[in-house]
Amino acid sequence: MIFFNSCLNTIRRSFRAISIWKSVFTLLIYLWLDSQKWSYLGGFNSKKYELRQLARARWLTKELLFLGSAFIKLGQLISARPDVLPKNWILELSGLQDKVPPFKFQKVQEIIEKELGERCKEITDLDEVPIAAASIAQVHRASLSSGREVVFKIQRPGLENFFKLDLEVMQKVAALLQKNKSFSRGRDWVGMAKECKRVLLLELDFRVESEYAARFRQQFLDDPQIKIPGVIWELTTKKIICLDYLPGIKINDRESIVRNGINPSAIAELGASCYLKQLIQFGFFHADPHPGNLAVSSDGALIFYDFGMMGMLSDRFRGKLSKMVRSAALKDSTKLVKELQEAGLLAQGIDLGPVRRLIRIMLKEKLTPPFDSDTIEKLSIDLYELVYGQPFRLPVELIFVMRALSTFEGVGRALDPSFNLIAITKPYLIPLMTSNDSNTNDLINEIGRQFGELGTKAVSLPKRLDENLERLEQGDLQLQIRLGESDRKFRRMINAQQSIGQSILLGCLGISAALLGGSNKANFSLIPIIISVPIIMKWLRLQIKMRRDENIENLQSNK
Repeated sequence: MIFFNSCLNTIRRSFRAISIWKSVFTLLIYLWLDSQKWSYLGGFNSKKYELRQLARARWLTKELLFLGSAFIKLGQLISARPDVLPKNWILELSGLQDKVPPFKFQKVQEIIEKELGERCKEITDLDEVPIAAASIAQVHRASLSSGREVVFKIQRPGLENFFKLDLEVMQKVAALLQKNKSFSRGRDWVGMAKECKRVLLLELDFRVESEYAARFRQQFLDDPQIKIPGVIWELTTKKIICLDYLPGIKINDRESIVRNGINPSAIAELGASCYLKQLIQFGFFHADPHPGNLAVSSDGALIFYDFGMMGMLSDRFRGKLSKMVRSAALKDSTKLVKELQEAGLLAQGIDLGPVRRLIRIMLKEKLTPPFDSDTIEKLSIDLYELVYGQPFRLPVELIFVMRALSTFEGVGRALDPSFNLIAITKPYLIPLMTSNDSNTNDLINEIGRQFGELGTKAVSLPKRLDENLERLEQGDLQLQIRLGESDRKFRRMINAQQSIGQSILLGCLGISAALLGGSNKANFSLIPIIISVPIIMKWLRLQIKMRRDENIENLQSNK
């Protein structure tokens, strides 16, 4: 019997691995097809390309849902990495929510009895129908012998074994991608896979989520307008969390909120203020504020649920962020680029000219009053465009901040169409723009200093012009010209030549395989097919690179 179970487990693991690899190779084939202009009916154009990319992103989202828990969480994590995936893919994956059928109530009872033992006697009533069900766990309402109303979040049975298998395959996929130098340039796939493994295994330990919930609740104990359920520690284990039951109206149910005499605009402003406190005052924030995790109580307070995905901002990062915010407020693109490089968010030894121009455009277009109601969302999209394929090294915590703010901006607009997060942000940014050992007048002093520098430069301008003209007459002045456009055209020409060469080689190998397949030595047709595999991979990467460069160039020209 043990041998039979072992064989059955091996077969299941093999089929699971095959299913995952099938999805990986299908994705690579799709990417290759999308890079071929002949694959577009009626001819290629940018609109058709964007529509197909959106379709691929939706396909990937469905595939991750099909593959289950670990890959759903993986999709949520990589949706915070705009340096890895294009904008459309990021936006599609950021809305990835797992909704799966609940497992049987009998299993729920078995898990609770196994985890709690004698402490099960404290539970006097447990609802059979779950309040919510997801790929990691499901939630059941219950009552305790003390009369306390609670909910139990119970981990799905056997989940840890599935996770470990999926994570093993993820590591192998990452290692395969990393071996190819051109595809792994600027990306540490193995490092990202290890980080995903660490985060996902940590999420399986519900004691960690309980600690997050307790810490988050502690931040708002003195604020009656913010409610976070308390943790019942004696009924919490690695696979079960017991929390206070806090009923509320879903935050996107505007009609019910109004019907209960609650002002939706006040709720939107309350939520925005709460988030800004989390980010600026505490540095510990709820990183997944979608409508399913937010509710409104009958007295108009804001309720938070689900603390599995929390973001943390270190003191060092917050200090760096304050300098960046100050530079952005002054619209000083040169200083902002310098701060980005000093913070390690930009690679060293790169041409900063294109980066500086893109940042200058963002500061001018998005941070100049009057602000649109969806400014944060537009800034997030611009950030995705700026980061993908560029020499940025954005930390995940910063992307989580942008994603959390843009998500809540959408929630706020659903409550109040005139909701403007930027307007509410202003009083919270003043403390952020001042260092720990300074005061709020530093921003004014900085503006005065820049005006002083501008005046000094204006006074010295005639003298500098006279000196440069004299050097030009004497032949001592050297003129340096950056031919950025010519360099880009030259790189595109080289890539096109490589693409043509690889296409010819693949065509020859295809003909060879066809001829050998039709002869009496058909087995030899495998030789050119095997040889063509690495060439196809190189061709695919080259097409993706050419398409990416073209999109970035179009972005710059449009702006």
